[in-house]
This record gives sequence, structure tokens and C-alpha cells, in this order.
Amino acid sequence: MARRIVKNDIVKLISGPNKGTTGKVMAVLPSKNAVLVEGLGVKHRKMKPSRLHPTGGSKDIHVPTPLHKVALVVDEKTGKTSRVGYKSADGTKSRIARQAKNKEIK
Repeated sequence: MARRIVKNDIVKLISGPNKGTTGKVMAVLPSKNAVLVEGLGVKHRKMKPSRLHPTGGSKDIHVPTPLHKVALVVDEKTGKTSRVGYKSADGTKSRIARQAKNKEIK
């Protein structure tokens, strides 16, 4: 199954408090319809003391970002984003950028 956003794509956040920031996709979570973006969605989780961590403390966790809040960055220099479409030729399906005059995406 082809996906509009895949691992190692550069995406831009289009809504929320971090609107306009870009990052690299670390993982796609199809069951949650979300992505993990490098540097975005890092939260702190407090840990109770245990035998492994006797003093407790806090650790950083990645919180997934919903797919509808990110857009694919087509041109990294200018930061232009685009919707993603598909084109099938010779039995292979490839992604194309709609706003870049149907240019094929790597």
C-alpha cells in the first residue's frame, strides 16, 4: 500500500503551536494515522522510582503528530509544500507533487 508521507521525507507543520517548523519523518504510524517527526513532539514523562531507577526522574518521549497537520516539503531551499498524488506507469506506482507541476518525488 502506497503512502503519501513515508520515512525520511521532510515535512512542515501547518497548524498548532509549532506551525512552520520542518523536520524529518522518523516513522509512520498507520494505525494512529500519525507520524513521528524528528525534533517535534518531544515531551517529558516523569518516572516513578524503581529498582532500575532508584531516584526516579524524567525521560523524553516522542509524541506522534497527526498526518493532517503536516505537509510534504518539495523544495527544501524555499520551504514550499505540496499535496501528493500518484501516477502509475508500467505497473509501478510513483508519488508526484501536485503544486510542482506533477514533478515526481524521489
